[in-house]
Amino acid sequence: MYPSNTKIRIGIIRGGKGDNFEFSLKEGGDLISFINNNLSNKYQAVDIFIDRENIPHINGLPVNLNDVFHKSDVIWNTYTNFSHILDSFSIKHISNSAFSNVMSNNRSMLEEHMKSVGVKMPRHFVILAYQYDFDGDINKFAFKKAKEVFEKFGSPWIVHTFGKDMNTAIHIAKTFGQLVYAISEIAQSGKSILVEELITGKVASVHTIPKFRNEEIYAMNSGNLSLDEKQKLLNVAKDLHTDIDAKHYLKSSFVIHPRGHIYLVNVELKPDFKEYSDLHQSCKDRGVKISSIFEHIVDKALK
Repeated sequence: MYPSNTKIRIGIIRGGKGDNFEFSLKEGGDLISFINNNLSNKYQAVDIFIDRENIPHINGLPVNLNDVFHKSDVIWNTYTNFSHILDSFSIKHISNSAFSNVMSNNRSMLEEHMKSVGVKMPRHFVILAYQYDFDGDINKFAFKKAKEVFEKFGSPWIVHTFGKDMNTAIHIAKTFGQLVYAISEIAQSGKSILVEELITGKVASVHTIPKFRNEEIYAMNSGNLSLDEKQKLLNVAKDLHTDIDAKHYLKSSFVIHPRGHIYLVNVELKPDFKEYSDLHQSCKDRGVKISSIFEHIVDKALK
């Protein structure tokens, strides 16, 4: 498709409206760094920043959509709300499906869907963002919400913001008092809170990539597993990849309880190409070049 001496231009769209602005910026920046440090002989990264007013910029200057598309052979989109625009212009792009985006960003809907396909998930409780005018004293609010959690399921608990927030810590609470403290701490951030049942057991992740290495869905895992546990997880992860309509990549994180029950803890649609990531280590263990996964995703989008 392209002469061997011509670099393929990959437009990295990042930023945009919404709560994931900072994550999109970071993800796009990581992709640009990965291309520049590992694949600059084949690809040219084009940094396309979308500001909070939805205006695209290239090299710090505002541009129109035609400029964005004319300067890229394929778009790697980290801004969820931009996918429909790319589709309307028939632009080749790497984006996640609307359904998979919902599954990865809405815990309640993911849990409901997993029930329908027979996959267990830890129980959870969502606490809406604290508002002083409505909720009153924050300590009384935290105590009340902790009591509601306790009545639904017992300790230990994982307490963190509902959704992505790089600036808020994750708390492990083993007592009711610790649960109250964790809720109070996170409530001050003004974010909604997710309290999850902490399942103990073996922790493992499975990375799945479609149409890779001549397999319909290629899977590789991390974690200290027996052969039987490994095969079970790989099978579950491959089914999950199809069930949530993951287009390019899926990381499924699991806990295997000592009694053998498998719990899905989290799903991620965006590959982490950084050197010390779980994906990088899994590739190393399987003798797969992590750059070959990047190239596979791009080549698939260009067809």
